[in-house]
Amino acid sequence: MNENPFIGTWALVSFEVRSTNGTVRYPFGQEVRGYIAYSQDGYMSVAFMSANRPNFKSNVFRGGGVEEKAVAFDTYDSYCGTYEIRGEKVVHHVEVSVYPNWTGTDQERFYTFDGEQLILSSPPLVFEDGAQTAYLIWKRV
Repeated sequence: MNENPFIGTWALVSFEVRSTNGTVRYPFGQEVRGYIAYSQDGYMSVAFMSANRPNFKSNVFRGGGVEEKAVAFDTYDSYCGTYEIRGEKVVHHVEVSVYPNWTGTDQERFYTFDGEQLILSSPPLVFEDGAQTAYLIWKRV
């Protein structure tokens, strides 16, 4: 029997950010798509995006204009590396990231399991409009 409940692939159900004043926002829109996977050998990867991202006008790979590329970056996130479970947190040791500042960092997430769902929440993160907590709900695939 596998004693590590993280092992496997999970599909993103929702991603919301809550502020201390009760405001809820959806940085990738209310419709999101993505996966997070945890392996038995200690690796993890995550990728998610807005469900309705616009296509580039050009079909040439990486051929989009500056504005198209900015929108693509703002509507997508991905990173991978190793992970470890520390008490009530799972720590993602980021080795590769679409956001360069996260490469080489540890991203801590509080976790809870609710049936076939994994709920990950961040410590308060600093956004343009103050400290907020991200909540990502995943369902086992």
